[in-house]
Amino acid sequence: MATRYLYIARHGDADAFGNLTDTGREQARLLGKRLSHLPIHTVWHSPLPRAVDTAGELDLFLGGGAPVAEATELVDHVPYVPASEETPPSWVPFFDGYDPEDAAAGHKIARSLTARFAHAPEQGDDVHEMLITHAYPIAWLIRDALDAPPTRWLGLSSANAALTVIEYRPGTFPSISMFNDMSHLPAELRWTGFPSTLHP
Repeated sequence: MATRYLYIARHGDADAFGNLTDTGREQARLLGKRLSHLPIHTVWHSPLPRAVDTAGELDLFLGGGAPVAEATELVDHVPYVPASEETPPSWVPFFDGYDPEDAAAGHKIARSLTARFAHAPEQGDDVHEMLITHAYPIAWLIRDALDAPPTRWLGLSSANAALTVIEYRPGTFPSISMFNDMSHLPAELRWTGFPSTLHP
């Protein structure tokens, strides 16, 4: 019974222009070291520069054996815009005036993301894939794995270069074996990408 292992990470810390900072590059390298013993077949990344560069940095520690390629489905996007009655009060300003066409386009990308990656292999051997993406697509993949209502992506956040692992096997529910794990990062490199507040 073949299993798809998705190793998912948000890109490293980036500046206001969307380029990796020195912190982001170090985070990506440490993620690469953590994953170096795994039989990763492909590293897929968002087309945005911060994800492209993160994939390149971590690939240094994967030995260059896995192809590194773009997957447009991993681009930063809002996967689902809730109706007003579904929207938590704190999110109302975020969605105020959101263009319906943009909302539909974002949801189309989200459906393409799960259609491409969120399922067991059809046959053959286990598949190990690395996805370098953004906080919202990660939230959507977790929501999908839990078969939660579409609005529940709103309550999930990921730190830069944190690791999430979802396993897909035929005939059963997806298994989330890890979410937002930062144990490969020293304390000073954790929790970037989150608001400045107290963290455990």
